[in-house]
Amino acid sequence: MKRTLPLLACTLMLITTGHSFAQQKRPAGSAQAKKLYCWNENGAKVCGDALPAHAVDNARTEINAKSGMATGQVARALTGEERAAADAAAKLAKDASAVAEAKDRRDRAMAESYATEADLRRAFGERQAVMDESIKASRLGVEGRRTSLISLLRRAGENELSGKPVAAPMQDNVRIQHDQLLRQQALLAQQLGDREVIDEELAAALERYHALKKAANG
Repeated sequence: MKRTLPLLACTLMLITTGHSFAQQKRPAGSAQAKKLYCWNENGAKVCGDALPAHAVDNARTEINAKSGMATGQVARALTGEERAAADAAAKLAKDASAVAEAKDRRDRAMAESYATEADLRRAFGERQAVMDESIKASRLGVEGRRTSLISLLRRAGENELSGKPVAAPMQDNVRIQHDQLLRQQALLAQQLGDREVIDEELAAALERYHALKKAANG
């Protein structure tokens, strides 16, 4: 029969149990197998020689009945949300490990692919050249859109100053040119950012390349 005891009775039981076992000779296996459990229940600490079903998911301390010493701590069971969070964290850790392994493979492949630093710089130089051409074209596009928009606004302003209404087609054209200018400027800003990333990747690649070559030759 399972028993649960309040904290004071539990403490006395631990003391007397330890003394009783010290006075009696029991088979080693049975003494080691005997455990006591203590857990919180409704704000009170409860101990017993068996764990009731309603306390299985509670955090608890396991105690050696012979020595009265704690032998382990069992955390409470996780809630559904906590399990989901733990699973998500485990997936993130697994994904991060996979990314790190892939990076290591790329680094080793890079060290084997480029015989010299010049070869590595040449490979990145091709990417830089392509991006530089795209940036040049975008800058020309921005300048062209800006010129067209300024021309339209000047004509619309002259109409207003002379007391003439700004025709609807001209108003629509101003809005279209303005939107296109904004998109062209956004594209240019993105390309400039990508160009900086290529430079950063080259610096990092050179650092990894030198480290891998040094390790291979060391």
